[in-house]
Amino acid sequence: MQRLQREIIFSDNFQTNSLLTLSGKRFLMRADNSEELKSPGKTSMKHKSYTIGGKNFLFDRSYVMGILNVTPDSFSDGGLYFNRKDAVKYGIEMLEAGADIVDIGGESTRPGSESVSAFEEMNRIIPVLEGILSKNPDAVISVDTTKSRVAAEALKRGAAIINDISGGTFDPEVMETVQRYDAAIIIMHIRGTPKDMQLEPVYENLIEDILDFLRKQAEKAERQGISKIIIDPGIGFGKTFEHNLAIIRELSRFKEAGYPVMIGVSRKSFIKNIIGDLSEDRDIATAVINALAVKNGAAFLRTHNVPYGLQVSRILNKLSE
Repeated sequence: MQRLQREIIFSDNFQTNSLLTLSGKRFLMRADNSEELKSPGKTSMKHKSYTIGGKNFLFDRSYVMGILNVTPDSFSDGGLYFNRKDAVKYGIEMLEAGADIVDIGGESTRPGSESVSAFEEMNRIIPVLEGILSKNPDAVISVDTTKSRVAAEALKRGAAIINDISGGTFDPEVMETVQRYDAAIIIMHIRGTPKDMQLEPVYENLIEDILDFLRKQAEKAERQGISKIIIDPGIGFGKTFEHNLAIIRELSRFKEAGYPVMIGVSRKSFIKNIIGDLSEDRDIATAVINALAVKNGAAFLRTHNVPYGLQVSRILNKLSE
């Protein structure tokens, strides 16, 4: 039996309102509407902004991170930008279109993928990173890697963010490397490794388990001296279809950790399970989910289709002013 309590409270203009408590939640009942009272500080951010790569990111708005995979086998665009010239050209195009960040990845992390050596990963990433920065020195570049050696070379050559899908667990020296270069880190949640992460992932409590991991790794990063931390619940990384939907529905919960949230749903297979064969590229569906993510507190949208991501970000940024 749910317990209902009613209290009488007064507004500033002495209007009488009812405060109802139902199953532990408090609702303010007014003549025109009702709303759940939020616990003070429950979703308060530790920082209102970060300066990354010379650019100020305010967390009362959203930003777009364009995906640039320089791999032969990534799930969506593998092989499209494996050539250095093509990759640099596309990176510049994303920046000119308005992308706030370009995220360069040199190792596929699709389900079932094998790891590549740090040497191979650097050979793919570094020439593209240098090529983009030579044409646009102010570009904010993120490098998607779990290896401290790759991270060090990328940061040395001008990258500003390390996007670690393991949240610093595959190579503990990644955090030390990020701190040494005063860079930002994206801590993502993954269950297992890309090779085995989709083999029947099970959670005791999905949202709490992911939150606990992200808090633990973020606090570890802070102890290492890293001040610019972004968290990502890791859609599709050791998650079932239902897990992915639950994370999207409950995305606002991740703000409880106190760090800006990134979401990466772009073109992922769970979208096809929803829309079927309506669209092959899944970009419109991605934009719809990204819009919901921003409304639920996402600060960064990692996406393949930068123009669609920018439309979502700019419209919702304007509406929230």
